[in-house]
Amino acid sequence: MIHDLLIVGGGINGAAIAREAALNGLSVLLVEKDDLAAATSSASTKLIHGGLRYLEYYDFKLVREALIERERLLKAAPHLIHPLRFVLPHEHAIRPWWMVRLGLILYDHLAGRISLPRSRGLRAGDALYRAPLKDGRRGFVYSDARVDDSRLVILNARDAADHGATILTRIALIAAVRDGAVWRATLSDGRTATARAIVNAAGPWVAPVNAQIGVASRAGARLIKGSHIIVHQLFAGDHAYILQQPDRRIVFAIPYLDGLTLVGTTDVPVDRAEDACIDAVEVAYLLDAINRHFTRRTGRQDIVATYSGIRSLYDDGASEARQVTRDYVLELDDGGNADAPPLLSIFGGKITTGRRLAEDALAKLAPRLGITPAKVTRNRPLPGGEIADFDTFVAGAIARWPFLGAARARRMAGAYGVLLATLLDGVTDESGLGEDFGHGLTACEVAWLADREWARTAEDILWRRTRIGLSAPAGMAERLTAFLAARGR
Repeated sequence: MIHDLLIVGGGINGAAIAREAALNGLSVLLVEKDDLAAATSSASTKLIHGGLRYLEYYDFKLVREALIERERLLKAAPHLIHPLRFVLPHEHAIRPWWMVRLGLILYDHLAGRISLPRSRGLRAGDALYRAPLKDGRRGFVYSDARVDDSRLVILNARDAADHGATILTRIALIAAVRDGAVWRATLSDGRTATARAIVNAAGPWVAPVNAQIGVASRAGARLIKGSHIIVHQLFAGDHAYILQQPDRRIVFAIPYLDGLTLVGTTDVPVDRAEDACIDAVEVAYLLDAINRHFTRRTGRQDIVATYSGIRSLYDDGASEARQVTRDYVLELDDGGNADAPPLLSIFGGKITTGRRLAEDALAKLAPRLGITPAKVTRNRPLPGGEIADFDTFVAGAIARWPFLGAARARRMAGAYGVLLATLLDGVTDESGLGEDFGHGLTACEVAWLADREWARTAEDILWRRTRIGLSAPAGMAERLTAFLAARGR
């Protein structure tokens, strides 16, 4: 079989391109050497946002495109993506009041017609917002959204697979050569694949993958490490903070799961994609960032967990990591022969713009594939996303499946949306859920994750499908491993 596209990399870019291509009727094969979203795409700050700070570098195009995508994603996955109000305490020594206010007005303007509340100043009556801050300082309030980043990747891959794409995890591209009008590729499990085009969406591994297939990239990648800490809850409320730092960077503090706060991120240049590990300097930087603003003192003893990811950014020559563009660059290579099968390499990109990047990638390949692609995903819900109002949907789920309990019903409704009815088809009481692994995770759900969401290990389930890993009891991973092995997974 000859595939139209062989996509290398199962992060947000690869999964979104697979979805866009499959919905346009192309034959797609995606290979991922690990799990879907195993690297950068599960190590983000869990935000769908326009990038307020990018305005400072006059990156208006990126901000506008990201804000438009924010609105589309809120409508496409209301079970997974939720509005989030941000408080921005004012720091006149870093940026004057007028500059920040003007930036927020521009941020609102670039977004166009939106469903989220627009920005405003922090008011005397905003007691909840002001309570944890030092000095009762002035500030601003604006809107963005939060997301479970790894599940966003999974839903893109699921929609692609439902429309004919083949998704292979734990399988790497070993080599590929041009042979006339096609690529002939060798995969790590010994099989071969033939494709009319290759898309290199390997993120931090984009350059090594190109080297594997003998293509020298014209564009360069800069690898930037972003690290986060998860600490005990810093403040009450379902809002977040964006904190200006003396070095002009910003750090987010975001409610995370139950009783925790996510703090990040850093920007540290690294040499290798394998360098995704937080160091003591980053820990100190993030602790200083929150202690500079919040009354409550937070120390290393308050850190529950940490994680790091490597962003592969297009090398635009910026001198500092924080200044490197977050926009994406699509490099098309044909080896100097217009009749040769193309290679499209992806540099940069972010969670928010993955769908738009996929649209642009297919448009770039279209002339070589002889197609006129339709913009099929612009107004298309992601799997499970056919919901008018999430809170109403959750209330309905609690009423329909009372044996789930309110907390589990909300978690599962957020993960699966309307597909929850398919997952629970035929289940009428607690016994129908099967073995209980703890924290509301049962055999019924694990089987769904293995059969429909490519989960192969306990780590896949605990950290990238459910986020239960932070609170998993001793022995839970071992029990999951045994269950998956017994099912042939």
